[in-house]
Amino acid sequence: MKKIQKHIEIIRSTTARLSSLSQESCDAIQAVLASHYAVVGVSTVNNAADLERLVAKQPDLVFMGLKFLPDNESPAGKIWVSDYLESRGINHTGSARKAIEFEFNKSLAKQRVLDAGLKTAPFLVIKNGQAYADTDIGLSFPLFVKPTNLGGGQGIDDDSVVRNLTDLRAKVASLATNYSTDALVEEYLTGREFSVAILRDESSDELLVMPIELVATDNGRGDRILSQQVKSSNQETVLADIDAMTRARVVDVAARVFEALGGRDYGRIDIRLDGAGTPHFLEANLIPSLIDDYGSFPKACSLNIGMDHEAMILSLVRLGLARCPVFDEPVAEPALVALFSPVAAI
Repeated sequence: MKKIQKHIEIIRSTTARLSSLSQESCDAIQAVLASHYAVVGVSTVNNAADLERLVAKQPDLVFMGLKFLPDNESPAGKIWVSDYLESRGINHTGSARKAIEFEFNKSLAKQRVLDAGLKTAPFLVIKNGQAYADTDIGLSFPLFVKPTNLGGGQGIDDDSVVRNLTDLRAKVASLATNYSTDALVEEYLTGREFSVAILRDESSDELLVMPIELVATDNGRGDRILSQQVKSSNQETVLADIDAMTRARVVDVAARVFEALGGRDYGRIDIRLDGAGTPHFLEANLIPSLIDDYGSFPKACSLNIGMDHEAMILSLVRLGLARCPVFDEPVAEPALVALFSPVAAI
């Protein structure tokens, strides 16, 4: 097969807390792309000098596996990799910085969703080391407590659901001690949980919105929690047979959230129902796990439209290559989009 004369450079960090791309996923993506493109490299990016070396290679496209790098000299304290690349005329897969920043800061994303007229559970943020009185909480128990800026279920365990002030203080202290992070405290939604893959269709430019239901085992306390342990061991049950009414409501909310956050090309939106069955936004992942038969995004693509891992990776790259560099893209306002809900494919 004649290869396409393009240079694709995959980036990741060897610092685990910075990288959104595991070594396993990176190797699989490189193997797929090397079969179709003339030059496919991997750049390890741990600091600004590594970014400079990446730009010097002048790839046609960077396959993103990294959101930002810490930088004490920057006013923001970090270098947003997408901004850095775009300012130097280098195109990349996925969303621009403004959307990635919403993903990185869960409370900021929740506020953006509320501002767009969409539902998310009432919440507050307790900053690392912040003193607070019991009367400051102002939320109804049970509550769910998780890090404001970590993904992959990090910091989430059986103690994340708290039913009184004593347990709340213990979990907030645990996050501060073990992860040095602020705590996002939100009212606990007791309904079903969905992970929704969103992929822009190459031919129509419409959004393919593909939900799957995730069911964790009961933890013995009456809770089904997609904790770090459950996610890392791939233990949750995945269901694609979703009743038509629930599917339609979840698809609609996920698409509107994606637009409200300024998502581009692809991403994953997590939704949970309240006790009355109303969908609420949980969080977004705009550089989701792409490991075949592991990450929710590949599973949703496979179960909804029969898209295998190779086709999925190639689609992400083609979407990136089709787009000219964008230097200051505004966050998209919520808009009506064409939604894909392939019930017949399930």
